[in-house]
Amino acid sequence: MVVMNPTGDIAVQQRNLILAATGLMLLIIVPVMVLTVVFAWRYRSGNRNKVYDPTFDHSTTLELIIWSCPLLIIICLGAITWTSTHRLDPFQPLERIAPGRPIPANTKPLEVQVVAMEWKWLFIYPGQNIATVNELVLPKDVPVRFSITSTDQFATFYAPTLAGMIYAMPGMQSSLNAVINKTGDSWGYSGNYTGAGHSDMRFRLHAVEPAEFNTWVARVQRGGGTLAAADFVRLEQPSTKDPVLHFGAAAPDLFARVLNRCIAPGKPCMVDVMRHDQAGGTPPVGAVGPGVNAAPLNGAKPAPALQKAPEDKGSGPNVTKPAQPGAPGPLKPADPHNRDLSVLLPVPQPGALRAAHA
Repeated sequence: MVVMNPTGDIAVQQRNLILAATGLMLLIIVPVMVLTVVFAWRYRSGNRNKVYDPTFDHSTTLELIIWSCPLLIIICLGAITWTSTHRLDPFQPLERIAPGRPIPANTKPLEVQVVAMEWKWLFIYPGQNIATVNELVLPKDVPVRFSITSTDQFATFYAPTLAGMIYAMPGMQSSLNAVINKTGDSWGYSGNYTGAGHSDMRFRLHAVEPAEFNTWVARVQRGGGTLAAADFVRLEQPSTKDPVLHFGAAAPDLFARVLNRCIAPGKPCMVDVMRHDQAGGTPPVGAVGPGVNAAPLNGAKPAPALQKAPEDKGSGPNVTKPAQPGAPGPLKPADPHNRDLSVLLPVPQPGALRAAHA
């Protein structure tokens, strides 16, 4: 029922979409269920007033009703799906705070960076230079832009009263634009199963007035510790039922390093590896690049398999030898030993199958 009681404009529109689609489908489902009972009662064997017509095979009116009503409903559902998909695109910036309330000019959305871990949530506020674990605090009537990623597993960022469910994927960034219009406490979780601690992978969602949000930010900045890359390495270790944590400062490039999977010391960032690979191909016309002979970021360039020495390749087990031992015979195509498969597929004696069956 929490989906039916949203507190954010995006969630309200999604709730209305669910109700509209359900209502359109009930226009077919309810009459069919009612008519099933009516027909069974009207044409029961004990009804002496029923009309029996053994020559009936077609009714144009009945065919029009049977086909036109579902077709009209499908057309309506298709139109609603098309318009709502574009209107509720999570990557698209918001156009309003609530019905009849457009976003004021020059309004800057609140940036929140979301990192799904095992099995907890990290929220980074880059504009306020703070971070929290398992607690998300948002100001009322302020547009929020979420940047979402994950450390190791596919998860889903889902606050039912705020907006829809968005995937959090390792090495990839997703987005969600939303706004919350009522103060109060709610919760969020991951809707994608990620192992033993999935059931406890929840966070608290607090919607507060803008002034109260500023007070909370100041309190976190004074009382929280620092979240650097080394601290994140310890934090991302799998754990369950983690308490709410506050960090009064966060490394400015922390989310980018999580996204590019280079938090660990000495590990190259994914964006640098891709840039290096791109430069290692044929350079553009007029550009000077390292070309295909560029060395990798770490270590020497590996030799192709065909250029390796036999002792470097090694050998695997022989998986093709016959299951039963036998002399292969001379290597002659016409030799009977090379054409006799009885070593692999023994021929049963005459009558053996019949005797075994008996």
